[in-house]
Amino acid sequence: MTKLELRDLGNTGLKLSCVGFGASPLGNVFGDVSEEDAIAAVREAFRLGINFFDTSPYYGGTLSEKVLGKCLKAIGMPRNEYIVSTKCGRYSEGFDFSAERITKSIDESLERLQLDYVDILQCHDIEFGSLDQVVNETIPALLKLKEAGKTRFIGITGLPLEIFTYVLDRVPPGSVDVILSYCHYSINDTALEDLLPYLKSKGVGVISASPLAMGLLTERGPPEWHPASPEIKSACQAAAAYCKEKRKNISKLALQYSLSNKDISSVLVGMNSIKQFVVEENVAAATELAIFGKDEETVSEIEAILKPVKNQTWPSGIQQS
Repeated sequence: MTKLELRDLGNTGLKLSCVGFGASPLGNVFGDVSEEDAIAAVREAFRLGINFFDTSPYYGGTLSEKVLGKCLKAIGMPRNEYIVSTKCGRYSEGFDFSAERITKSIDESLERLQLDYVDILQCHDIEFGSLDQVVNETIPALLKLKEAGKTRFIGITGLPLEIFTYVLDRVPPGSVDVILSYCHYSINDTALEDLLPYLKSKGVGVISASPLAMGLLTERGPPEWHPASPEIKSACQAAAAYCKEKRKNISKLALQYSLSNKDISSVLVGMNSIKQFVVEENVAAATELAIFGKDEETVSEIEAILKPVKNQTWPSGIQQS
């Protein structure tokens, strides 16, 4: 079996599996997940070469962290063989990017995860806070946690791409190690691509999430609450219908599309049904891509259908002054 490709994450020295395990479903975000199913899925992920697990205290109101912690403990892999990323600043009760809350937050997360340290600690969805507070208060607090050995590296996450340049232009070079962007590197939206040279110049690693654009690029279609415009939704629906007609799986093609850019260290996939076959399916898509390359013909046909809505996004966060 072809091993999953490992990619360097910026200047961190970490090597991430190109497919990352998005652990929000462990928080029952998409439906109840039994502990046995969760452990089986994480075990399967390890077996298939996934070494990167991403969670947050926000997912399932802290449940995702707790369950991931139980899974890692049950499986008993050596700590240096996997990479765990969690977040701070966003909670089920709201946002709080203060130094005090962030400092308390990591201790709570480590206890739930049953770990002595995380590999990456990220400020979660910073567009919902004051970016100046993130620059002047949150990042310095995170740097102290890094010095204390509670996290090895620090990052920032969010939807609008301009939040990344705003923060990175204002913090000391090298203080932010990684960014996590979502919904900006998939067949319908590749806006992240324009930012990659800038991020590389800053030595910042890049993780991309939601290769299926939060359900837009699936046969089933997005959930009711999906924030995209009706135009985006109907274009994606047309693309999915076209793929189905051609007996192609739009979700697999979309994941392969996201994986094909090597400047993105890992593509996080929310294993939204924790059944093992979902983990297997995602890894199989990566393996097939490594051997055969992407299905250029079908992808360019999908791109043509999506062209009218290319790089269209939706608002997220508060208006920054």
